[in-house]
Amino acid sequence: MSTVNVMAREVAAKIVFYGPGLSGKTTTLKRIHDSVKPAHRGEMMSLPTEADRTLFFDFLPVKVERVGDCAVRLALYTVPGQVFYNATRRLVLQGADGVVFVADSQPEAMDSNLESLRNLEENLFEQGIRLERFPLVIQYNKRDLAKALPVADLRATLNPRSVPDFETSATVGRGVLDGLKAITRLVIKDLRAKKVVPPPRDQAEARPEVPSIGGQHDEMEDQVSRQLEAADRTAPRAPAGVPAAFAAKPVPSAAPVKAEPAPVRAEPQPVTPRLGIGPTAALAPDALLDYARAADLGYVSADYPACVRACVEATRRALGFAGEGSLADQGYLLGVNGADLLKLQRLAGEAAPRAEDAAFGLFTLMQVLVRLRAAGLPISG
Repeated sequence: MSTVNVMAREVAAKIVFYGPGLSGKTTTLKRIHDSVKPAHRGEMMSLPTEADRTLFFDFLPVKVERVGDCAVRLALYTVPGQVFYNATRRLVLQGADGVVFVADSQPEAMDSNLESLRNLEENLFEQGIRLERFPLVIQYNKRDLAKALPVADLRATLNPRSVPDFETSATVGRGVLDGLKAITRLVIKDLRAKKVVPPPRDQAEARPEVPSIGGQHDEMEDQVSRQLEAADRTAPRAPAGVPAAFAAKPVPSAAPVKAEPAPVRAEPQPVTPRLGIGPTAALAPDALLDYARAADLGYVSADYPACVRACVEATRRALGFAGEGSLADQGYLLGVNGADLLKLQRLAGEAAPRAEDAAFGLFTLMQVLVRLRAAGLPISG
């Protein structure tokens, strides 16, 4: 289910790349991540299982059509391909707004394609969702292989409902953005139909926004194509270990912040226990759950660099719910210790974070999550 950031006027939509093992889901996601300009994408994170992993990242295609007066942020996920990990598939699929099914074009993979497609239908049905009413596109991947089946055969077997489908070769990136553009259009159409937006704010108080494309699909496709073009080679690169979004916004000076505006005041929300996850993830709202879970897993597995990266990314996103502004302003609005925020940001540049650095990252993230919950943010759509 999509999440609405009322203060930033932003709707976060979740898109899951589904399909059999080794069909090209992870390669597709990595190609998309490499194609998005660094200033507009988040850190690619990983949630490991016993022998597989789920990759995810999100990005803001600023020129995509708007939902109401809100921008749309896309969160892209992969799922493990093996049926053995169906519990992980179900978990990742929860709250999805659309699915890209990545099929393997090889003849010997047809049974696996059909099994995975049936599994997708079953897992959605468990959530009360019928596949024929859900935003879905299909990628026929590995079209560069000589033994790939004809598209007509794949279409007849895997796409009886005639949903949008595309030929792709994820290893070279051919066609993967076409599928992403198509699922984005379907998801936006679905969000509009569900009216998953907050009431429009007064025009006099609204800040300038990127103009809407006005419902013209051809124009939107052109705009998304530009947004998803290869990363600008002239853009400044982030130092090693620093998320690109932080590099785009320099660390603010330690100058004292203004006395205004006053800190956010709201009735604290009760904490709902979440079983089977770490202490940081237990405090996180749904929009930040996977980042907090990655931080917990990084610490428990002694992967301290991954823990610090996840803490930095989760903290940055959590502060974004306090509205626009500098790191100091956002921290002040939520009542978070500014010195801790600056120290955490510095840790992102450390080449080899230690256990105490990771522990400090978790402590700071917990501070932010507690304040965020007390402020009643974010809002689920």
